Amino acid sequence: MKQGIHPDYHTIKVVMTDGTEFTTRSCYGAEGDTLNLDIDPKSHPAWTGGNQQLMDRGGRVSRFNSKFGGLFSK
Repeated sequence: MKQGIHPDYHTIKVVMTDGTEFTTRSCYGAEGDTLNLDIDPKSHPAWTGGNQQLMDRGGRVSRFNSKFGGLFSK
């Protein structure tokens, strides 16, 4: 393995949006830095199954649904 080409892998603290925190290893920042999350799996609709709104700009979603709508079962 080549020396000096790999990033520094160290311990950081991650703070979730609700204030809970945990320690993990990462290439982010420097040893002991804190990563504050804006979005996390406890609050984001992609993970919680909440309602999501698609904005149809320029009819892209409508064109996609008319072209491929029959391929997917709802």
